This record gives sequence, structure tokens and C-alpha cells, in this order.
Amino acid sequence: MPLTRSKSLPSTDAIAENGGSDRQNLSSGRSVAGILHKWTNYGKGWRSRWFLLRDGILSYSKIRRPENVNLLSPSDDVRLIGDNSTDRLSRMYSCSGRGRRKHHKTIGIVHLKVSSYRESKSDNKKFYIFTANKTLHLRTDSRSDRAAWLQALASTRRILPLQSISGDFSFVSPTDLSISTERLKKRLRENGINENLVKECEEIVDSEFSEVQEQIKLLHEERTKLLDALKQLEMANLEAEASGIHESVYQLPNHNYSSLRSGKYSECSTSASSDVFEDISEEDEPSFHDTIECFSEPDAGSENMHFKRRTRLPDPAEKEKGVSLWSMIKDNVGKDLSRVCLPVYFNEPISSLQKCFEDLEYSYLLDQAYEYGKSGNSLLRALYVAAFAVSGYASTEGRHCKPFNPLLGETYEADFPEKGIRFFSEKVSHHPTVIACHCEGKGWKFWGDTNLRSKFWGRSIQLEPVGVLTLEFDDGETFQWSKVTTTIYNILLGKLYCDHHGTMQIRGNRQYSSTLKFKEQSILDRNPHQVNGFVEDVTGKKAATVFGKWNDSLHYVSGDAFNKASASLLWKSTKPPPNVTRYNLTSFAITLNELTPVSFRFKEKLPPTDSRLRPDQRHLEKGEYEKANEEKQRLERRQRMSRKIQESGWRPRWFEPQGESESYKYTGGYWEARNERRWDDCPNIFGEFTEEIADCA
Repeated sequence: MPLTRSKSLPSTDAIAENGGSDRQNLSSGRSVAGILHKWTNYGKGWRSRWFLLRDGILSYSKIRRPENVNLLSPSDDVRLIGDNSTDRLSRMYSCSGRGRRKHHKTIGIVHLKVSSYRESKSDNKKFYIFTANKTLHLRTDSRSDRAAWLQALASTRRILPLQSISGDFSFVSPTDLSISTERLKKRLRENGINENLVKECEEIVDSEFSEVQEQIKLLHEERTKLLDALKQLEMANLEAEASGIHESVYQLPNHNYSSLRSGKYSECSTSASSDVFEDISEEDEPSFHDTIECFSEPDAGSENMHFKRRTRLPDPAEKEKGVSLWSMIKDNVGKDLSRVCLPVYFNEPISSLQKCFEDLEYSYLLDQAYEYGKSGNSLLRALYVAAFAVSGYASTEGRHCKPFNPLLGETYEADFPEKGIRFFSEKVSHHPTVIACHCEGKGWKFWGDTNLRSKFWGRSIQLEPVGVLTLEFDDGETFQWSKVTTTIYNILLGKLYCDHHGTMQIRGNRQYSSTLKFKEQSILDRNPHQVNGFVEDVTGKKAATVFGKWNDSLHYVSGDAFNKASASLLWKSTKPPPNVTRYNLTSFAITLNELTPVSFRFKEKLPPTDSRLRPDQRHLEKGEYEKANEEKQRLERRQRMSRKIQESGWRPRWFEPQGESESYKYTGGYWEARNERRWDDCPNIFGEFTEEIADCA
């Protein structure tokens, strides 16, 4: 068996000298294998793993039992690294026997084409491999063994660019496909079939072929975008290597491919419980950005890019005191709950203005919809718009606390250059309570106003949204829809949960519209949160079927026939944050009320009406519950005067009503005023109330 052990290498400088021979060995199919010690977690520490480097992929598996390891066959041309690897492999062969050989279970793989590595500067036996979402901490038995592994990795990376991605795939464009019916017509005529029936058969064949051609076109577009993304990754690694820039800080254009965001082409683990990767703690190691940052476009003109958004809320300063919900609302059955005064304990530390922005968490779906429509695929544009409309409900899972009711004239801005969006909202009416919002994205605008009517029915709270949401693309295509009913169950007894139910009609002004049905959950329902629907063209013909769950994902199947086996993914929700609080905020929601010392420049640009400056909400976020309650009671006294202010002629600052439709539209000017810090006409609504506020409005 042509297994060889690596010779000792004096230093990593020898890598360059021996690169030619190793490059020849690896390109001819030779693999590298051996035992490395991998850091798992503080409970288990360093664990021995069997590593195999072959065809640009580094895989590893556990070696607790000999039969669990995929022993190398005599025909394998593998170079072993380290004395320990040779001795261990010999023992495995002697105790396993030829009849008991089993394939090993790989617990991790790393695609070196989209990964990077480096040696430790403080330990001459350690080195690291970095992927988009994980870091492997590895240790060898000797310095020479580490140099040998680094040499193998370097040789593999030099070979990979020679294998162009574009050369591995070839496919025919849908426009190049054609079909001839001459033989069919000839055969039919020979059998005495009349011309009318022959023509009808020809039309049936052409119709079937058109549907197949449309499906091939969709697959062609998806594969083209995937290949473009892989090429971008390949070029990013090559350019970063050539310029001496580490891959982790190299940024790619934001194409927002769902397949890349879901991690299909990054390192994966097939084990039941993945190992825990700890952050590098050595001072001489570099810092690394997460995957989202690597796929974002830098914007030097935005101060939001100068600090990393937070990943957790501040630790509470006080211990919470429980409050009886029944004692608060027993006298309010059948009333509008938005007008019931509740203690701050029942609130979450964001306002309804900020909660509106949570609907834009998955704004990349609209970016994709814009690109598909731009390329002429109107069906996929309509499908991604439907996915966006559903995705806004994902953040409500497990959210049982009530957002703060904004004061009249309260505003909120969100500038997220890493997403390519700017959002603004304002409370434009107190009675009825109406919130208007406006968002600008990459090739699209989104706006709307909502009036949430709530009723308490003893065991449940029902929320009926009133208002229309509008999405307009730069090419003039628009979609409009209204939200479905939300009900919160088991207010007094049992497990508290919320459900969304009803029918959502997404009306397009061109070729396609959508109908989505949110199924109401029953008591014995074991498959809750279901959403089913379809996309139809202007003639009423069903073009695609969609299905999924509003808290998890949405898939689609093209055509009238429904077959889950051929379904494609439209949207997948992100995982919950590791630092979960009783509010169950998503990772995105945790960033919305951020106002840290690092962002003081940002704070100076905010108007005095921004929700981040609301004192009761800020105290609640810090866990200062007594102060939060005091401020909430003070501001609610101010709130009770809002109706008088509104009746005295108050008008919204940034939105205006649209005729008799009771809808509001953004008038513009906010971001220009923000750049100039021109807030003279914006009152300090969170301060002590005076009659001057009404006059100023």
C-alpha cells in the first residue's frame, strides 16, 4: 500500500521551496491524511480527529473505535503526516480486520476554495482554518507536523484556481432548445387522421413543450446566479491572497442569494450535536467578521458602519416584580386594549414604530424580486413579494409582550447601509391610532399605514389590522396587500401563544397577483402556522403554488400541479439569538433600539421625537423597572392630551393624508433635515408637557 509518512520540515519557509513537488503530487490525485487534535469546548477540551485532505476538501471524523474509521484501501495514494498517525493507522488495521471494515461517519467538512488558514504566532504546534461561519482550532504533535499540514493546505490552494468553476458546468440555454413535430404529423397522416386533429395534436405538443421550456428557464437562471456567486467567492479568495488581505475582511457585492445565506456552500456538520467553536483569545490574532458582513457593501458615508451592531440587550439592573394580568384587565373585557393603561412589565423595550421596521428584516427578498423582474421573470418577482409578505410574521413567534404605544408625533428612523435600506415611521394620528412608514431599498420603495384595532375577549386578544401596504419597483410595477388577523390565546390560563389567520390578497398592477391563506390553529392541531396559496396571472390561470409556515419558511412549485418533491425554497427564517431574554426578541429586533456610547455621533443627528430617546422605553431596556414605570405614567398623562392637540389642528410633520382614503404618504425632507440637524420645528415630546407644544404643532 503506497502510504508514506511526511518528512520533518524545519520551518514554514520550506513550503515555498517544496511547493512544486507537492503541487504535482496533489494534482495527480494524491491525498494527505493524519491525526490532528481539534478544540471542541471547555468541557471536552482537545479531541483527536482523523483528517483527510482530498480534492480540495478537508474532512474529519471521530476515531473512538477502529471500526468507525474509514480505513484507507491499498489503492489509495495517501501521504500520512506524523508518527502518531502512522502508528494509529497500523493499530486500526490490526484490530479491525478486513471483514469488519465500515465507512466512517464524517462529522465535518471544509471546502478550501472558500476558506482560509493561518498559523498561531504564540504556539508553534497550533494553526487555524477559517470558514464563513466557523473557526477550526487545530494542534499537531510537533512543529514539523504543523509545517507539513500548512504545506499541504498551501499546495491545495495553489491547485484549486487551475480548476475553473465555469469549466465544470455546461448547460444549454433555454432559448437554444427546440422541438419538431414533423415526424408526429407525418405518422398521424399515415394513419388516416384528419388535418384538424393533427393540428390539435401539434398544439398540445407545443403547449407542453412551452411549459417544460419555462421550467428549464427558471432552472437556468437559478444555476446562472449560483455560478456567478461561486465565481465571486473564488475571485475574492484569489484577489485577497494576491494582495495580502485576509479573506475574512474581504467584502463581496451584496447579491443576497438565499442559498448562500442559508449556508449551503459553507462548512457543515452531519453530527447530531455540533462541536462548539470558541473565539480566538490570543491578542496577536486578527478579528473576523460574520457572514452577513462579508456579503455587505461598504458605505463610507454612513456612521452606522463604524460600529458593530449589538447582539444582546443590557443586563437588567433590577429584579423583575410579577404583576397579575387579570387584576389589570378584568374590567376591560370587550374594550379596545390600546386604550387600557398597563404597567411597564407587560411591555417589550421597543415601540410600535420600531416594530413596523421588523417587517423589513428580510428585505433582501425584495432585492431579489427587483432583480428577477428586471431580467424579465415576472413570476419569480411575484413569488418573492409573497415570501416577503409572509416573512414579516416570523419575528412574532414567542413575542408575548406589548410594544410601547408611541406618542403623537413620535418618529423612528433606521439607516441600514449593510441592507441597502432606509426606513422612517411616524405616529400620524392618536384617535384612531395610525402609524405611517416609508422605506427606500435597492430599486424599490415600500410604504403604508396601519391602524391596529384590538379587543379583549377574556381568554384571548384579537388584533385587527386596518390599512394598506404598498410596494413599488423602479420600473412602475406595484403590489398592494393588507395584513391578516392576529390572535393571542391563553391570556389567563395555559401556555400563551399567538396565531395569524385569514386570507391575504396581494394585488399586482401587471401580470401576476397572489392569494395566501393563513390557517387558523385549532386546539388539537399538530402542524400549526401553516400558509398555503397560489400566484395567478391576469386571466386567472394558476402559475405557481406556495406553501410553508409563517414562522419558518416558504416554498413554491411552478405550474398548476402541486408536487412537494419538486418544490424550491423562497425564504427561510433566521435562527433565534443565543442570548434569549423573556422578550424573545430576534437578533434583528435587538439592534433596533440601540444607542451606545460608540454611536454618540449618531445620537446627535436624531430628532427629539425619535423612539430611541423615549425615557420609559430606555429604562425598561436597562432593567430599571421602577424608573420605567414612573416615566410611563408621566408620558401617558401627556398622551391623554394628544386628542386635544390633534383636534386643535395638529398635523403630521413628515406624512400627509391622501384625500378621503384615510391613508398617509411620505412628503419627503426627513433625511435632508437629518443631515443638516434641522429639528427646530420638532417639539420635545418626551419632556414635560406645556401648551407651547400644541401651539408649535
